Amino acid sequence: MGENEAKSPNTSLQGKKMAYQKVSADQSMSGRSQFLDGDDLQGTALDLEWDMEKELEEPGFDQFQLDSSENENQGHPESVDLNLDSIQPATSPKGRFQQLQEETDYFSHYTRSAPKSNRCNICHFLKIFCTATILFILGILIGYYAHTNCPSDASSSGTVDPQLYQEILKKIQAEDIKKSFRNFVELYKSEDDMEISKTIKTHWTALGLEDVQFVNYSVLLNLPGPWPSTVTLISSGQCFHPNGQPCSERARKDSSPDLLYSYAAYSAKGTLKAEVIDVSYGTADDLKRIKKVKNVTNHIALMKLGKLPLLYKISLLEQTGFGGVLLYIDPCDLPKTVNSNYDTFMVSLNPGGDPTTPGYPSVDGSFRQNQSNLTSLLVQPISASLVAKLISLPTAGTKSEICSPLELPHNEIRIVSMKVQTVTKFQTVTNVVGYVKGLASPDRYIIVGSHHHTVYSYNGQEWASSTAIITAFIQALMLRVKRGWRPDRTIVFCAWGGTTLGNIGSYEWGEDFKKILQKNVVAYVSLHSPVRGNSSLHPVASPSLQQLVVEKNKFNCDRRIQCPETNVSSVQIQGDADYFINHLGVPTVQFTYEDISALEGPSFLSEAAFPQHAIKIEEIDPFFNLHETIAKLSGEMILQIANEPVLPFNALDIALEVQNSLKGDRLSAHHLLAAASCLRESAELFQSEEMRPANDPKERAPIRVRMLNDILQDMEKSFLVRQVPPGFYRNILYHMDEKTSQFSILVEAWEHCNSLASNETLQGALSEVLNSINSAQVYFKVGLEVFESFLVAKT
Repeated sequence: MGENEAKSPNTSLQGKKMAYQKVSADQSMSGRSQFLDGDDLQGTALDLEWDMEKELEEPGFDQFQLDSSENENQGHPESVDLNLDSIQPATSPKGRFQQLQEETDYFSHYTRSAPKSNRCNICHFLKIFCTATILFILGILIGYYAHTNCPSDASSSGTVDPQLYQEILKKIQAEDIKKSFRNFVELYKSEDDMEISKTIKTHWTALGLEDVQFVNYSVLLNLPGPWPSTVTLISSGQCFHPNGQPCSERARKDSSPDLLYSYAAYSAKGTLKAEVIDVSYGTADDLKRIKKVKNVTNHIALMKLGKLPLLYKISLLEQTGFGGVLLYIDPCDLPKTVNSNYDTFMVSLNPGGDPTTPGYPSVDGSFRQNQSNLTSLLVQPISASLVAKLISLPTAGTKSEICSPLELPHNEIRIVSMKVQTVTKFQTVTNVVGYVKGLASPDRYIIVGSHHHTVYSYNGQEWASSTAIITAFIQALMLRVKRGWRPDRTIVFCAWGGTTLGNIGSYEWGEDFKKILQKNVVAYVSLHSPVRGNSSLHPVASPSLQQLVVEKNKFNCDRRIQCPETNVSSVQIQGDADYFINHLGVPTVQFTYEDISALEGPSFLSEAAFPQHAIKIEEIDPFFNLHETIAKLSGEMILQIANEPVLPFNALDIALEVQNSLKGDRLSAHHLLAAASCLRESAELFQSEEMRPANDPKERAPIRVRMLNDILQDMEKSFLVRQVPPGFYRNILYHMDEKTSQFSILVEAWEHCNSLASNETLQGALSEVLNSINSAQVYFKVGLEVFESFLVAKT
C-alpha cells in the first residue's frame, strides 16, 4: 500500500490537522526497530504518505492481516495484539513527518515491513532469475547434444534433401534383389497363390511396413478345361494340340500345364468347323480388303498378334461376322530374348476386373451378371509351328538373316475344326497391401504396384522380378523410417493378384475404394515386368511427369559409364496401371528394360503371356544390375513425389503434348488447334503465376501449397473420355505406341470412317477431344481465379 500512496502529491503538510492511527504493539515487536538505522527509517517514512483522514474513516484491516500473516511465517503469531480500543483520533499542529518521527511505537510496528518487503522481493527476484538462467542454459545444452548425436531423427520431413534420397537408395543392392528373386521363383514351384501371398505379407511385415493386410475378392475366373484344346485339319484328318503336337492318348496323359494353359481366357466355348481365312494383323484395312473378295460369315480368322490392341481386333472380327480366331505370333515379330521354337502362350479377353461386376467391386451382396464369356468368338492361341503345318510349310521361323513372315496361300482353301475347352469358376483373388504413413499430408497417396503369382497364370519369372524389386525398395526405405524419418505423403505398396487374367486384383481394389482414391491418389508407380530385355531402358510416363523422368535418368546416367539417350513417351502399357490411368486419371510412371528389336517391332506383343521358362530372367540380367537400376530409378521417383513440398508435375508439358498430338494431323480442324492454343496460354500463365512462386521457400505458404497440389494432382482427369474402342485407353494423353503421335481415338475413327464411308464415328471422336481440351483449359483458368480470390481475401 505504501507504493500506491507514495504516488499521491505531497503538498504542504505544516499547519494541517493530521489524523494518526496508533496501535499498541507488544514489547517484543517494538524491539525490532533496532534492526533499522536512521536512513532506513527516514526512507520508510517517506514511503508512508497516505491520507490519514481516510485511514480513520476506513481502518486498514487488510494491512493488519498481512502483517499478522508475515509474523506467523516467522514463528511469532502471539507477538501482535490487535487492540482496536487503542486506535484513537489525534490532532497535532506539527508536520506529518515530524509527528511520525516522534511516535516511536508507531514506527516499531509500521515501518518494519517496508525494508523487509524490499529485501524479500529482491531475494525472490534473484531466485527466479537464477533458476530461469540455469534452465535456459540446460535446455540449450540438451538440445545441442541431442541434435549432434541424432541428426537423422531430428530432420524435418518437410525439408527437401536430395542427399537423403541417395542414402536410402544406396541400400538397394543387386545381390539382395537376386536373392529375393530366387526365393520367389522357388515358391512358384511348390506353393499355391495364397501361400505366396502369405509369404509376401510376412516378409513386408518383418521389414517394418505398416498394417500389411490381405484384400480378397471372389471373382469369376476362366480356366483351362481338363484337356487341351484341339485343331483338326479336315483334308487330312490330322488333329493337333495348340503347340503343334499331334493329338494322342499319350500326349494327353503327358500334357504339361503349358499345353493346358495355351488358351484365351473368357473366350466362347465349343466347336466350329469352317474355312480358315488369313487376315494378317486384323486391322480395319485388312478386313476391308478381305471382305471385297470373300464371304467371311462364321469363318475362322488366322490372325497375328500385334499392331493394335487384341480386344479391338476381336471386336472388328465380330462386327465383320467371323465365328472363330486362331491367334499366333509371327516369329519375325518376336524379340531375340524369346525362344521362338517354344511359342505357346495365353491371352486374356478381359478388359479389367471381375466380368460379373463391371464397374463395381465384387464384395458380398453385389449383383453378379451372367458373363461366362466376353466374346461370341471361339478364340484359340496356337504356335507358329502349327500355323506352318496348316499352310503346308515344312518348318516355321527358320533361323536366317532374312525372316519370312507366315502367310496362307491366297488360292488354297483350308478347312479346320477347332475345339475350345475352358471352364469358369469363382475363385479368391488376393491383393497384399501395406503402407508408410506420411507426416505432413497423410491423406495423399503415392501407390507403388507390382504383381504376384496367381496359380492360373504364366509369367512366373516376371512376377518374381517385379516383387523382388518392390521388396528391395521397401527394405531400403524402412531402414530410414526406423531412424525417425517419414515422407510427407503416404506411400502405399501393393502386390496385385489376378493380373494376367485381366488386372483383376487392381481393378476390384480400385472400384472398392474409388471415392477415396479419386480424391487422394497423387501418382502411381508401376513395376510390372521390369526386365524384358537388356539393351534399352524404356521409360513410360504421363506428360506431367516426363520432365522429372528425364532429369532422374540423366542424373543416373552421369554415374554410369554407358547410358544411351532415352526417349520418354506416353504410350499404352500392360499391367495394373490400367485402372489408375483410365479410371482415375492419375499421373503414372514405369521403367522397363527392353530389347531394341522389341521396340522396333509391332506393338502389343506384350499382351501374350509366355510360360515361366520361355523368358529366363537370369540369362537376360545375370548380375541383376538392371534390376538394381530399375529399383533405384523408380525409388527416386517415389521419394521425390512423396516428399517434395510442391508436387513435381509440369502443367505446361500437358499442353505441349496436346499440341504435338494435333501437329501435322489431317484431322486437326481449326477449332481443335485454337482450343489447344488457349490451353497452352492458360498452362503457361498457371506455370509462371503459381508454380514458380510456390517453389520459392519464402513464398511457400502451407495453404497455398496445398491448394496448388490439389490442382496439380487432378490435371489429367480432364482427358478421360467417356467411350473408346475396346482396348483403347480412355486417357487420350497416351498414344497407341511409339510410332503414333496423334490421338489414338482420332486415328481409329479415321480408319473406321474410311471403311464404313460414314463420318459419324469421326465426328464423335473429334467432339471428345475438343471437350477434353476445353475442360483442361477451364480447369487451369478456374485454378488461377481461386488463387486470386485467396490472395484478395488474405489481403
